Amino acid sequence: MTELRLNAITRDWVIIATERAKRPEEFAKPHRETVPMPCYSPTCPFCAGNEDFTELESYRLNDNRGWRVRAVYNKYPALFPVGEAIRKVAGINRSLSGVGFHEVIIEHPRHDLTIALMEIEDVANIIRVYRQRYAEIRHDPRIATIIIFKNHGQGAGTSLEHPHSQLAATPIVPYQLRIRLQEAIRYFDDTGECIFCRTIKDELASRERIIAESEHFVAFIPYAALSPFHTWIFPRRHTSCFDDITDTEIGDLAKILKTVLAKLYYGLNNPDYNYTIRSIPTAEERTDYFHWYIALIPRTTLAAGFELGSGMYINTALPEESASFLRAVEIPANG
Repeated sequence: MTELRLNAITRDWVIIATERAKRPEEFAKPHRETVPMPCYSPTCPFCAGNEDFTELESYRLNDNRGWRVRAVYNKYPALFPVGEAIRKVAGINRSLSGVGFHEVIIEHPRHDLTIALMEIEDVANIIRVYRQRYAEIRHDPRIATIIIFKNHGQGAGTSLEHPHSQLAATPIVPYQLRIRLQEAIRYFDDTGECIFCRTIKDELASRERIIAESEHFVAFIPYAALSPFHTWIFPRRHTSCFDDITDTEIGDLAKILKTVLAKLYYGLNNPDYNYTIRSIPTAEERTDYFHWYIALIPRTTLAAGFELGSGMYINTALPEESASFLRAVEIPANG
């Protein structure tokens, strides 16, 4: 029978459509004959050797082979780093000048890689650059929120094949984050504990929805996952701000992020996906009630009229079965 589940962190009600549920393998992306991508594309602005094609560089991580990760200003930015955050009021209408940062993080010199297939050290380099850019930008007094995100595949909104992520720093706190903060505060006031820490304890106790775990991180599908294979990666240590991540934790996160993405890659045939790092607003740093985390959403289904009309979600995959399926996916030794 269909079951409604409440996501305690987002406060979303989710319909777990058990009578319409598909087997986990049915969510795999259809196999199609594709032409292998080259290691280098002469027209790609992100490939090594084509650095002059990109906008101003904000950061570069090098080793003895040359650059490994680059951060550059977006050629078509949604926000601009020049000017002040000026508010305007006209009756009930409100506006704010589009001040902020919009950067592209070029994840690897090679054109044909994805995080699921990279070396763990390459993934760690990406996270190091995330932390460096986050730590530097958060001290800008105009910035209220920093969002780091990745779009993988056309169905997730990407327009360039070369592996890359993005960073957007805004002068406001988005409403979606405000709601999560308010709910986290409410739960802490009611119980005296962090809802994220409690979630980790409950998930580790039941183990039904765990995908992978390491010394410092736990990857799991939430009890009320908003969509099939919707995954969260939580740090075990209570920490509110992403740039508080340590060097040791970066190496550990690289392993678990690669593991989860590799399981999706081999289990669901390289699905399109989005992930984002959710962190505390920049005006705050350490709180008792909020926990930074990664939200990963494979694009295996589309939102339709019910979702748009109600704001609720229908999930046609049982979270427990999805997690069991991913746990069983074997990653090749060279994967």
